[in-house]
Amino acid sequence: MTQSSLQKCNMVEQGYQPGSCTVQTKEGSKKRACDVTFRKSLEGFSERIIKSMHLSRPEDYFSIYQSGCNHSCLKCHSYEFSKHVNGIWKSSNELAEATLEYYKQVTVFEPRERATTWHANDLCRHCGSCILTGEFSEKCPKKLKKDQVILSPQGFGPARNIVAFTGGDIMCKPDYYVEVTKKIKAEHDDLWILLETNGYGLTPKNLEEYASAGVDSFWLDIKAFSNETYRKLCGTSNKQILESVQRIIDLDFTLEILTLYIPGLVETDEHEKIAELINEVDSKIPTTLLAFFPCYKLSQPVYRGPTVLEMVKSFQAMRTKGIENMRIGNLGVFVRTTRDLEYLEETLGPKYY
Repeated sequence: MTQSSLQKCNMVEQGYQPGSCTVQTKEGSKKRACDVTFRKSLEGFSERIIKSMHLSRPEDYFSIYQSGCNHSCLKCHSYEFSKHVNGIWKSSNELAEATLEYYKQVTVFEPRERATTWHANDLCRHCGSCILTGEFSEKCPKKLKKDQVILSPQGFGPARNIVAFTGGDIMCKPDYYVEVTKKIKAEHDDLWILLETNGYGLTPKNLEEYASAGVDSFWLDIKAFSNETYRKLCGTSNKQILESVQRIIDLDFTLEILTLYIPGLVETDEHEKIAELINEVDSKIPTTLLAFFPCYKLSQPVYRGPTVLEMVKSFQAMRTKGIENMRIGNLGVFVRTTRDLEYLEETLGPKYY
């Protein structure tokens, strides 16, 4: 049994504006995400609607895909469950049990400072050659033994000691994540908890709660630097999102940052400003520049993915601003010919992708 009363907006209570939180219910009505994808049972446990969970690639960790979000991103690639109520209710107890089962599969134990997506790339290229042919591929980092590479629903790779919450994001409501984290940490203090987030809910108060619970890492998606562009893309302000970079570091979380190249919307000028912000806080923060691919409300033919020239230009501009640890991603979007790949290798080298 669950409580049916509507949730109070945690952001408003802390003096912030509410997010762009409406999602579509299975009945077709529009309601706030925290009202229809999060609830408290009469026993006091938090419950959340979860779409799926599995060992994901290329992240090489246990990903928990959540329904409901406090953003309304025009480019959302998981709108089927982040902007629609889609999944099944899972209590914090049930989710903790699932992650503890995953712990039994772990083949690589990373230190806390490597509790990121960014660090997965230097362990494995996910080709499966070592398993399928018995031989390591030419580009293999050769850091893993063959028995550390296993098959998951999304392909070959290791299973790292990281549990990530992804998909929809209502981290403005910490209760569920705090409960799950405490339950996991009580059993295994070397199972790192990573929150993939748009950052909207990372207020000082909420971050303190996450730190006290034992959350280890954040993957922060900075979708744009300009507040005007951000609001156009996501339906919210990005003020506290930009401010959260310093807050996260000050509280000693592991942090990685992601940004996208969206032709016509988020280009090199935006990336340079994001890089300047990162550099002001800590130039060593792992940072990924991803290529946008048309989806949802930013679809073809009006919107397109970037070219290899555009991606390299932004990547180099961000590096010039002092970012020390950078990668470029979603190669399948912008590497369309052999010449594109040759150009990427000539200008950047495989170290950066």
